[in-house]
Amino acid sequence: MIQPISGIHHITAIASDPQRNVDFYTRVLGLRLVKKTINFDAPDVYHFYFGDERGSPGTILTFFPFSGASKGKRGMGELTFTALSIPKESIPFWRKRLKGFGIPVSDTLQRFGEEVIRFTDPDGMGIELLAVTQDARTGWAGASVPEEHAIRGIAGATLNLRDPEPTAALLTQVLNYRFEQALPGKRFRYGIEGKPGEAIDLVVQDPPDRSIQSAGSVHHIAFRTATMEQQVEIQRHLQNQGVPVTEVKDRSYFKSIYFREPGGLLFEVATDSPGFAIDEPLESLGTRLMLPDWVAPQREQIESKLKPIRVNYQEPWTN
Repeated sequence: MIQPISGIHHITAIASDPQRNVDFYTRVLGLRLVKKTINFDAPDVYHFYFGDERGSPGTILTFFPFSGASKGKRGMGELTFTALSIPKESIPFWRKRLKGFGIPVSDTLQRFGEEVIRFTDPDGMGIELLAVTQDARTGWAGASVPEEHAIRGIAGATLNLRDPEPTAALLTQVLNYRFEQALPGKRFRYGIEGKPGEAIDLVVQDPPDRSIQSAGSVHHIAFRTATMEQQVEIQRHLQNQGVPVTEVKDRSYFKSIYFREPGGLLFEVATDSPGFAIDEPLESLGTRLMLPDWVAPQREQIESKLKPIRVNYQEPWTN
């Protein structure tokens, strides 16, 4: 019996300008930069992690900012919208705040009985703010967003697919998801226990063209599991199902396995531990470039290739 996946661990996207990326997610959305490190596969590229005070699993958005990258094209075979949880009464606050920064915001949408507003980040990544009635998570109070309106974490994600059935089978048979509800012929929601941070919506061909991955595109979505033992059990089950899956990879702050779901999106299963305080004190998370042991001797060379990043949570944002 496979142990349960408990929801979404993090979502990773591609950005272009590193400073603009940091400014938007800290100054506009009020998230904390909990880790500043490098792309392990491209050490001359940053890897930023944003989340709540601790970078708790289920609150984390991460980015690979490739300077000068062109914008990607949203489409089929892609995670098109990342939904973030806000308190139910906070839609007016966020609409006013985003418009104050000159960010176009959608009308308030109604979906599965929930209010949603949509916008994009500076690279075109699709973001939704979802007004959630019950979310026990607390937002970070260290930025310019008042604590009562702060983002609580990830609410869910929308996957755009040609055929949702094979992906639905993977979710239900391997990742312990279950079908919850549908909007006629178009959107199918899957969850675990109906809590914030779980929802996966499968949408059929909207938009219908194939996506092109670059800045503003989601690179992968990671699901969370409590232990390495559970992760290995899921890995074995995938192998038994004939799904190509990687070996366990050490990402310093969690262990990961990767595989492609039938629609082509990259999925990850990541462990909850050890977390982001393993190499920095909680009070100073994200303030220093942290390097894995295997490249630490090359710090001077790596830092010389990375544009210095300034973080100021209170200063007004300008695009």
